[in-house]
Amino acid sequence: MKKLTPSFVVLVLLLVLNASLFADDSESKLERIRVSADGSHFVGATTGNRFIVWGVNYDHNHDGLLLEDYWHDQWDTVVDDFREIKRLGCNVVRIHLQFSKFMKTTDKPDSQNLKQLNRLITLAEQTKLYLDITGLGCYHKQDVPAWYDDLNEGMRWEAQSRFWAEVAKICKRSPAIFCYDLMNEPIIGGAAPQSEWLAGELGGKHFVQRITLTPGERSRELIAKAWVERLAKSIRNDDQQTMITVGVIPWAHTWPNAKPLFHDPVVGKPLDFVAVHFYPKKGNIKGSLEAIKVYDVGKPLVIEEMFPLKCSLKEMDEFIDGSQDFTDGWVSFYWGKTAEENSQAGDIRGAMMAQWLEYWQSKSQELLQATD
Repeated sequence: MKKLTPSFVVLVLLLVLNASLFADDSESKLERIRVSADGSHFVGATTGNRFIVWGVNYDHNHDGLLLEDYWHDQWDTVVDDFREIKRLGCNVVRIHLQFSKFMKTTDKPDSQNLKQLNRLITLAEQTKLYLDITGLGCYHKQDVPAWYDDLNEGMRWEAQSRFWAEVAKICKRSPAIFCYDLMNEPIIGGAAPQSEWLAGELGGKHFVQRITLTPGERSRELIAKAWVERLAKSIRNDDQQTMITVGVIPWAHTWPNAKPLFHDPVVGKPLDFVAVHFYPKKGNIKGSLEAIKVYDVGKPLVIEEMFPLKCSLKEMDEFIDGSQDFTDGWVSFYWGKTAEENSQAGDIRGAMMAQWLEYWQSKSQELLQATD
């Protein structure tokens, strides 16, 4: 047997030490996030430390392409974007999964996109970012298959349940999954039958979706409760740990007497926290704060979408500061261009986005210091 010299032993020890320093220990540094024992806020499942959400929606790129449109051919772009999101001081990325990209038929999933989702989860672990996974998207109407639109309510809910079952199977292993958001802005209309599942169009996309076309004599609460329970059950069959929510339009911002529907105590019983999409109104920050307090129902509250579309940057800052006492997180937008790249665009949109991203980064540091 060859004798080991002292210099060789030292070299081996140095190599081992060096390897340990550069090893990917991403999973060891991420802990699952859950609701606190008293139900009021988020905590790390291991440490018990309070967790405040500070994130962005990564719903499309600068050209309006959805994530599944480019995550196969432009994976390096996705990696760079996640790194930039981390540099902004964020801890959560909200991604939006399109139903048609994950279900080929009512019961046959798309294995390639499920594999890519798994790859994205690994990237989230490596960059220490949690994922808010919003599903059942039909944002590009032209991509929605005719067979899906032709399903009746019961069959559509069954297909949606299968979607979530397949996604949960992939996601359940990872502590990087912050939550499942069942659908972006579901709505229930009046008793009159409807002909279209998608409601309205904004910038070439359909963000609002009906969960029934035939409410009939059923109450809105009864319909919402049945839908939430069915989809939540399909997730819980595989994943009993990850939190579940629904991102909703805060109708109290439009009608002061409006009450939460999907986050009603009975309807939203399977949901772990409240998620609302909020765009404060210019000159009425006080009223905006009063409206959002309607959704402070005894669970953690996250403003899952926000941007100064209808108010100034100063007013938005006032809104964030004013909501800190009862809000557990804020999520804005990142569309694939840094503040510097936006400022170099030489247009109003770029200048506005550059200013906002610079603010978002500086505000993250302020909030972290306040919660340490």
